[in-house]
Amino acid sequence: MTLLRPTFQKLAISTFLLTLPLNAAFAQDTTAVANRIKALMAKQGVDIAWTGVSGDASSMVLDGVSIKPAVEKESLPIGKVTLEGISEDNGVYTVDTVSTEAISRTVEGMAVEMSPFIMSDLTLPPENGTDPIAGLMMYKSAELENLTVKMADKTAFTMENFSAEITPPENGNAMEFTGTVEKFTGDLSLVQDPKSKQLIDGLGYQNISGNIEVEGTWKPSDGKMVLSQYDVTVDDAGTFGMTFDFGGYTMDFIKSLQDLQKKMAAQPDDADKSAQGMAMLGLMQQLSFNAASIRFDDDSFTGKVLEYVGKQQGMSAKDIANQAKAIVPFGMAQLNNAELTAQVTAAVGKFLDDPKSLEIKANPPAPVPFALIAAGATSDPKSLPKTLGVTVTANED
Repeated sequence: MTLLRPTFQKLAISTFLLTLPLNAAFAQDTTAVANRIKALMAKQGVDIAWTGVSGDASSMVLDGVSIKPAVEKESLPIGKVTLEGISEDNGVYTVDTVSTEAISRTVEGMAVEMSPFIMSDLTLPPENGTDPIAGLMMYKSAELENLTVKMADKTAFTMENFSAEITPPENGNAMEFTGTVEKFTGDLSLVQDPKSKQLIDGLGYQNISGNIEVEGTWKPSDGKMVLSQYDVTVDDAGTFGMTFDFGGYTMDFIKSLQDLQKKMAAQPDDADKSAQGMAMLGLMQQLSFNAASIRFDDDSFTGKVLEYVGKQQGMSAKDIANQAKAIVPFGMAQLNNAELTAQVTAAVGKFLDDPKSLEIKANPPAPVPFALIAAGATSDPKSLPKTLGVTVTANED
């Protein structure tokens, strides 16, 4: 899975970047529409090109489309993109559907096959509007029926029935979004690293399957971003979930971040990027941390790990669990935080005795600037748990 992530992520993000801007100002002239698309993409740090444009006021086709995000050095070919149901009302342009054709590519030795990616009800506000999201292209729903990645004619990864829904931010309300992957599969027997392969075989996870659920909100006016659910479930293993809540992620912040990324991407690989690094730290000062959590709900994974480690050391799973419980207080003592040490020791012991769930939460009494977190991590990392209000619990709903 680690080997597949960069390629899949590049393809998925690039397709997403492509389809978002394709609801751009659909005027009566397809040439004007195409030029508007190019300008909007460039504004978002993405270069787009095509070999031909055809259609009329209500629908159009871009042939031979390729895109290149500013952070990438090579363009990614997409092929034909179709836009249907184009309309305009008081400077607001909408497109009923934007769809790619089925894609089949070989990328870095991996064969990638993807069904048409379809987005519905895309909207583009007036370019110079006063709304906080003016210029931000949005859709109400998106779907991808399947994606397959093969290595040497063996199916390494599949994803089925991805869907996303967005409720646009109106009247000062936050934007709401959800996303699901009904099923994914992975063939971990293709992993080449000997140590990783030994662990995979020992745990019995040569082939895995599962699903993904995502939910959250974003308020562009003040930049409050809340990821209320991000759950990845692996069948017969467990569910890894995370949440976060931070502020300051405004449109101005996004634009500044894009501009900085462009500058960094334009530099040679061997150039000194320390100045950009400092600029990035300065930019992060605009963000504030409100809360976060990491949770694991067990579904036999913990027991399998204890059994595996026990066999490696000639001990029982119970002995390994007791050994782990004994080590935890000594490891936590380095933080010089007696209260947190007691929490972690109790939580780990409770979880290992009866593996149900283990959760780490950070909930400071007041928002903490990211700059303060960065400074604390550098100067006094032991103080961070107190600053962020970290707690650890086990087997709680």
